This record gives sequence, C-alpha cells and structure tokens, in this order.
Amino acid sequence: MTERQKDRPWLMRTYAGHSTAEASNELYRRNLAKGQTGLSVAFDLPTQTGYDPDHILARGEVGRVGVPVSHLGDMRRLFQDIPLEQMNTSMTINATAMWLLALYQVVAEEQGGKEVTAKLQGTTQNDIVKEYLSRGTHVFPPGPSLRLTTDMIAYTVNNIPKWNPINICSYHLQEAGATPVQEISYAMSTAIAVLDAVFASGQVPDDRKGDVVARISFFVNAGVRFVEEMCKMRAFGRIWDKITRERYGIENPKHRRFRYGVQVNSLGLTEAQPENNVQRIVLEMLAVTLSKDARARAVQLPAWNEALGLPRPWDQQWSLRIQQVLAHESDLLEYEDIFAGSHVIEAKVDALVEECLAEIDRIQEMGGAMAAVESGYLKSQLVSSHAERRARIEAGEEKIVGVNCFESSEPNPLTADLDTAIMTVDPANEARVVQALHDWRDNRDEGRAQEALSVLKKTAAGDGNLFAATLECARAGVTTGEWAWALRDVFGEFRAPTGVSGAPLAVVAERGSPLARVREKVAKTAADLGAGKLRLLVGKPGLDGHSNGAEQIAVRARDAGFEVVYQGIRLTPEQIVSAAVAEDVHCVGLSILSGSHAELVPDVLARLRRTGVDDVPVIVGGIIPSADAAALREAGVAAVFTPKDFGITEIIGRIVDEIRKANQLDPLEIPA
Repeated sequence: MTERQKDRPWLMRTYAGHSTAEASNELYRRNLAKGQTGLSVAFDLPTQTGYDPDHILARGEVGRVGVPVSHLGDMRRLFQDIPLEQMNTSMTINATAMWLLALYQVVAEEQGGKEVTAKLQGTTQNDIVKEYLSRGTHVFPPGPSLRLTTDMIAYTVNNIPKWNPINICSYHLQEAGATPVQEISYAMSTAIAVLDAVFASGQVPDDRKGDVVARISFFVNAGVRFVEEMCKMRAFGRIWDKITRERYGIENPKHRRFRYGVQVNSLGLTEAQPENNVQRIVLEMLAVTLSKDARARAVQLPAWNEALGLPRPWDQQWSLRIQQVLAHESDLLEYEDIFAGSHVIEAKVDALVEECLAEIDRIQEMGGAMAAVESGYLKSQLVSSHAERRARIEAGEEKIVGVNCFESSEPNPLTADLDTAIMTVDPANEARVVQALHDWRDNRDEGRAQEALSVLKKTAAGDGNLFAATLECARAGVTTGEWAWALRDVFGEFRAPTGVSGAPLAVVAERGSPLARVREKVAKTAADLGAGKLRLLVGKPGLDGHSNGAEQIAVRARDAGFEVVYQGIRLTPEQIVSAAVAEDVHCVGLSILSGSHAELVPDVLARLRRTGVDDVPVIVGGIIPSADAAALREAGVAAVFTPKDFGITEIIGRIVDEIRKANQLDPLEIPA
C-alpha cells in the first residue's frame, strides 16, 4: 500500500447537496500538499512491489471490460501477425488515447520501419468531455486533458495523416439521459472546444485547417424512436456543415462532411423479456442506415442479452448477422435517399437544428464546453433529463414492452438457464495478468524507463507537444500506470461534478403518491432511530464508470428525504467503508455494472464487520446474474436490484424496510 492510498475517506465525504467540482478539487489540492495525489486507476502503481488485491481498483474487472494493455509487450502480443500498415484500427480510449496510439505506432514501426507511420489508418476516440459527463474514465483536469487531445491531433495531422485522432462521442451522453437536442448540442460544443484549442495552439498552419476538420469523426447513439433518431442524424450533419463553414471558414465540402459511426442504444435493452431487444436493435440500426443522406459509415450492435451479463460469442455473432442480412439480402443500400422531400422529416429536422443552435450558443456564452463541465451545468442537465425519463417510465407515460406494459410472457427458452445464457470469466486470470506486468518491469531497462518518465514530466510542465516524449516512454517499456502517474504529478487529478445536487425534482410528492408515502416512511424511521435524517451512502467501487443508476438512486433518495453521501466513481472498498463509518450512515448502496460484484461486495461486507458495524444493511444494484445474486444474499447483502427493477421509488422504499429490519424495528406500512 502506498502513501498515496492511505486514509482518504474524504473522497466520499461530500453530501449530494453540496457536491461540486470546486469542493472536490479543493480537497484534492489539500491532499496534494500532503503528498496524497489520488487514486490508482490501473494495476501498475509506480511503487507497488507485489499483487496487493486490497488496493487495486480494477480488481474483479480483468477480462470483463476490455483487453488490458499495460505496456509495449501487451500491444505487440495483441497485434502479433497482423500487418498494421494494412489495417484500419479503432480504439475506444479517451484519457490515455495518446499513450495507446504511441504504443500502436511503435509496434507498427517494429513491423515495417518508421516509414509505415504515415500509412497508418484508424481512429482513437479521445473525447474527454463525455468522460466527465457520462462514462467516468477521466483522470486529469479539463485544461490538461484538452492539451493531450490538442497535442495528439496536431501530431497525427502532421505525421499520421490518415488517422482520425478524435471520435467525438455522443453515444454515452444518450446513455446518461441526453435528449436529441442535448446529444447534438453537447457533442458539437465539444468539437468547437477541441478545434478552437488546436487552432489556438499554433501547431497547425492556417492552410491546413481543412485537414484537421476532415479528420474529426463522431460516434453517435441511435435509440428506438426511429423517426426522431433519423432526423437527429440529419440535423447533426446540417449543424456540422454550418459550424465548419461559418466558424472555421472551411470551403471544401469534403472536409466538412459529417463522418460518424454508431452503436445502437444499450440504455433501452431490458432484462425483462430480453428477446424483445432483438427487434429494438433492428429498429435502431434502421434509423442510421435507411436514410442515405444521413447514413452511418460504421455500425456496431449490442447483443440481445447485455442486460443479463456478458454476451457469449454466439450472441455477438447474432448481432453481426443482423447487419449482414441488411447489407447483403435487402435492397436498402441500392436507392437514393427515400426521405428526400418529406415535409414531416424536414419540419422535424428544422426544429432540432433551431433548438440545438440555441443550446450551443448558451454553452458558448458560459465560456464553452470545458467551462460548462467545470461549472456542473452539462452534468446536471443530463442527470435531470435521465431522472425525467425514469419518472415517465414509472408513471407509465413512456411504454417499455415487457417492463411496464405487456408483462405477461410465455416461458423463454433463451433464458431457461440464466447461468449459461451469458459468458463467464476465469477469476484466476487476473493474478496472471498482474504477475506478467511485474515480470515485464523486472526485465526492462529501468534506467531508460525512468529517464523517459523524467522527460515526460518536464515536457508536461512546459508547453511543448507531449507526443514525442510519450513515444519514448512507449519504446522504453514504461507502463500505462506509470505514464498516467507521471502526468498526474504535473497536472493533478480531477473529480468531476456528480450532477446530483443540481438535479430538480423529477417526481412530485403529491399527497398519497408513492413518493409521498416513502417520504413518510423515511421520516418515521429517522424519528424511531433518533436521527435527524436517514443517511444513505451510494458507492461506486472499482473502475466502473457507468454511474447513471447510482445517480438516479441518489437523486430519488434525496427527494424522499434521505441525506445522501455520494462523491462519484472510482473508490476502493476501504474508502467506501471508511466513509460509511465516518458519516454514520444507515445504509450502504453499491452500484456495479462491470461484473466485479463477486470480488468487491464481499470485501465491503467483511470490512464493515471488522469495524464492528453490523446494523448497516448493504444493498447492491447492477447487471448481476441470478446465481451471483443468490451468493451475495447468502454472504449478507440485504437486497439485490437488477435492470428489471425499474421502479426507483419502490427501491427507495425497500431500502427503508431494510434499515428498519437491520435495526430491529417493526415493519412499517404507510397507508395510501
């Protein structure tokens, strides 16, 4: 355990009602002064000498959420026998995009010499703004993060001209609750912030502005509202053309082309009657393929059973076949745009464009996307939109087949054996990966690695382009964690606003309503326990950045009268338990969607017991298979909630029930 990891329950000790970027980063600065610079976000802490599972944030996630690439050796193995100069590779990576591209370039050079660099083709997502707003895999503050993006774009334009250095991602914005207007506006505001920064840096001459704009691509979400989603894509293209022509003076229409890929919506996939997800996926795919003038350049589809757990290879093949049937059996791709001239479509697109331009202007008046991130405006808007959507679903105003309507179902052979309907991962693989990492360090040229890190820090402290120093780190055998820690030492670490405190009431607690009854239960239970308010800690252990569910629980619990302790993502079980004890909470709620629940939840339970806290129930929410849910309850978890439990007010009521049970209070029913 390093000094950086000790005694930091402050990460969770900001109430939802007072959780702001300024507060959390002031706490960061105080701890920086003490030499405590934040959390590890990788296995390879620079001072770690062995596999210490208690203090590894990725514990339980290895093999479940992607391929671990910790150094040049991993990248070599990943692309062994694959000629990179002939490939087009897409990397869904953001905070560490520069590092991954450097590793990729070095492997390509090892294969074919330095002259292959200019031939490389592919995409790095490299969109840090959406990480602050929705996905959570950010590390550094907005300013330095934008510099990494800017330096990488400038480097690729000048050295890897066929590379798409940024894939601005509105996909996760919709997953976090964005309306079509918000999805377009926030993505376009991100693009403006990035392009402004690139051109202001002076690293690209004015006569090459078109080359920069031509390499900007987008990654978009397609939901099930077919007409709205298709019109959204037409509006996206129209606004992009306007911005690039009027703001940046790009005359070449090929440079102004809106280039985008799509993953269709995962937010709408249901655990209940999961076979319905197949037709949802098909409808969502049609929204971005049927209109030629707004057709995606690349499409990826989720699997029908992603709300249940990790899809198996067969499930993924099914999604691939959906695309292939459309492309090779249908005549969809043979015609010009079949919606051209439709007054219905044109009216909807015009309305979206008008609303989006107004919202983009509002964000620019705030100082642009980065300022709107730091102020919490963008995040609170997303949390509010998501809360409103959930409220509509719970009220039955928004229909979800199999969830809040048409709930009866014949026996489903696809899910008859849930334990074999998803993929499982060998937990022993994690220790093997960590051991391989330590073996790599033991066998590298340590002097060269440390010198490369020193140059990286010096470059970061100045204003030079960081890519050359990053390339040398890759060649010297530096690890992913070491590269990130070196930049932390210069840039600091950022904890983004949670958006919870700024979210307005999504459900009105009218007399006799479900929320009003739960509020009565909360107040009565607090009085019975002699507490001013019931206190709920909402914790996100591990690296899992999917915080939407946790945020919605926090908002509804706040509205039900709880005092909510929630400081966002990336916390260790030790920190969560420390916060639970320090805040004297009445319940701990853990949200895990990465598959690491089997590792992390028992750890939290054991730590609570060791501190003598045996009257605080622990509840868990996430994508948790039925067998795992049973094991968690057997281990002492009070309740397990999965995507089929869509009634948030009911969940809050259950939390009150578990608090009463843990404190040996009689069950409480509030009459309607």
